[in-house]
Amino acid sequence: MSAATAERPSTASPVSALVAPIRTRTWPTTLAALQVRNYRLYLSSQVVATTGLWMQRIAQDWLILELTGSVAAVGIAVALQFAPVLLFGLWGGVIADRYPKRRILMITQSVATLMALTLGLLALTGAVQAWHVYAVAAMLGFVTVVDNPTRQVFVAELVGDSHIRNAVSLNSSVFQFGALLGPALSGALIHAVGQGWSFLINAASCLLVVIMLAILKPTQVARDHGGTRAKGQLREGLHYIAKTSEVAWTIVLVATMGIFGLNMPVILAAFADQEFRSGVGGYSMFNSLTAIGALMGAMLSARRTETLRLRALVTSLTLLGVAVMMASLAPFVWMFGVVLVVIGLLTLLFLTGANSLVQMTSEPHVRGRVMGVYLLVLLGGQALGSPAVGWLIDQFGARPSMFLCGGLVALMSVASGMAMAHRARLTLEWDRSSGRVPLHIVHQ
Repeated sequence: MSAATAERPSTASPVSALVAPIRTRTWPTTLAALQVRNYRLYLSSQVVATTGLWMQRIAQDWLILELTGSVAAVGIAVALQFAPVLLFGLWGGVIADRYPKRRILMITQSVATLMALTLGLLALTGAVQAWHVYAVAAMLGFVTVVDNPTRQVFVAELVGDSHIRNAVSLNSSVFQFGALLGPALSGALIHAVGQGWSFLINAASCLLVVIMLAILKPTQVARDHGGTRAKGQLREGLHYIAKTSEVAWTIVLVATMGIFGLNMPVILAAFADQEFRSGVGGYSMFNSLTAIGALMGAMLSARRTETLRLRALVTSLTLLGVAVMMASLAPFVWMFGVVLVVIGLLTLLFLTGANSLVQMTSEPHVRGRVMGVYLLVLLGGQALGSPAVGWLIDQFGARPSMFLCGGLVALMSVASGMAMAHRARLTLEWDRSSGRVPLHIVHQ
C-alpha cells in the first residue's frame, strides 16, 4: 500500500511570514500553535462556540424526536443540515479562496446567531413545530457551506505553515471538549426547562465568535485580501485534487467516513430510545462518552510531530469500522459506553490525520477549494447517510443498522487500501529469513 510520496515543499502563505517568527515564550509541542496571539484569541472563542454548538445539536435531535416520534425524522433533520454542503460545497471553497476570510466568518456566525435565537424563542414559547426545526437546519446548512472551508483555511493563515498540523489537532481537541461538555449541559437543561435555552446559549456563543474575530490584531490578518476572481477556479481546484494522489485518496477515505461512519447522532438516539430505554440522559451520556474518546484522540494527534500518511489512515478507518460493529453487539449499556470511547478515539485519529494531510499537501492558493471538496464529502456524506440509517433503524432496528454501517466502513477502507497498493504497484512478500517480521511491503 502506498504510504504517499514525500511531502512536497509548499509556498508559504502571506500570513505565515508574519506569524512564524513570533516566539514570546516557549510552548510545549502539544500547544505550539498557541504562541500566536491571534490564534489564542480565536481558539478561546471556539471553546465556548463548540460547547454551544453541541448543546444545540443535542436539543435539535431530541426536539425533533419528541415532535415526531420518529428516528427517521432525526435523520431527515441531520440530512437537511448537510444537504446544502452536498449540493453547493464546491462553491464554498471558491468563496473561501476569493474573499477576505475574517469578513466571511463574521457574516456566517452572525447568521448562525439569528438562526439559533429564532429556534430558541420558538421552543420557549411553545410555538415550535417540526417544520421550524427542518427550516433552521437547512439554513444552517447553507451557513456551513461557506463557514467550514473558510474556517479551515483561516486557521492555517493565522498560525502559519509550520503550525498547521498542531492547530488542526488543537481545534479538534477544543471541538471534542465542547462535544464532551455540551451534551451534558444540554441534557440537564432539557430535563429541567426544555430545549429552548440550549438554542439561546448557542446564539450567545456564536455572537462571541463574531466579537472575537472583530478584535483580532489586524497586523497579522491584514494581508488576507482574498484571491482574484477568474473563470475556471472551480475546475482548477478539482484538477489539482485529481493529480495529487495523497489528496485524492484521502478524500476517498473521508467520503467513506462521511457516508457510513458519521451517522452516530441518529444511531445513538435510537439506542437511547429503543435499546437501553435511557431517554435524553442516556443520549447525552452516549455523546459525551464518544467525546471523551475523541478528546483523547485529538490530544494524541497534537503530540504528533509528523503528518499521518495514507497507510495509517486506512488502518485507523478499518479499526473504526470494526469498533462500530463491536458496539452494535454490546449487550450491556456499560459495555456499549466503553466501545463508544474507542470509537471516538479512532474517529479523531482518522479525521485529524486526514485534515492535516490534505492541508499540508495542498498549495496555499487552492487550499480553500480543496478543503471545500474535503468538507463536501465529509458533511455531504452525512446528508446521504443519516436519513438512510434512520430508515434502516425504523425498519430493522438499531443493532443491525449499526453493524451494517461498521461493516461497510471496514470493507470500503480495506478495498481503498488494496486499490492504492495496486496503483502504486506494491505487494506483500513473505521472507522466512527475516529475523522479526517476515511479511514486508515491496515495490514490484
